[in-house]
Amino acid sequence: MKIAVASDHGAFELKQKIVAYLQQKQGVEVLDLGTNNENESVDYPDFAGKAAISIQKGEANLAVIMCGTGIGISIAANKYKGIRAALCHDAYTAQMSKQHNNANILVMGGRTTGIEIAKQMIDTWLVTEYENGRHQLRLDKISEIERSQ
Repeated sequence: MKIAVASDHGAFELKQKIVAYLQQKQGVEVLDLGTNNENESVDYPDFAGKAAISIQKGEANLAVIMCGTGIGISIAANKYKGIRAALCHDAYTAQMSKQHNNANILVMGGRTTGIEIAKQMIDTWLVTEYENGRHQLRLDKISEIERSQ
């Protein structure tokens, strides 16, 4: 499984720790999309786009993205067709994002999420299966909105 990881400067430190954590997981290949400098201010929509496009093109199966709070980067990522980026705060919200919403991008805040909680979210998210069924009807409605725009 290939996982893209991206952040702006506000989440650089957390991104670096997550990249290292994911690289230790067997069967996971990490695509580090930057940023690679915590001292240079960058724009989170650019990094949301890199992650979203990597999924759209099949270069990554999933992504983990971050900005200071996770809010801006999640809004930006969700503008891309077929992307379901979920801002999560703990293992339960990460589980529900995959189980009910089939989220293909896990979002967290670099200034609001500690590394241990981030690890718990990632581990839970990666093993959680999408339930399909009644949830697919809702995702189909989201896809219809994307097609109508």
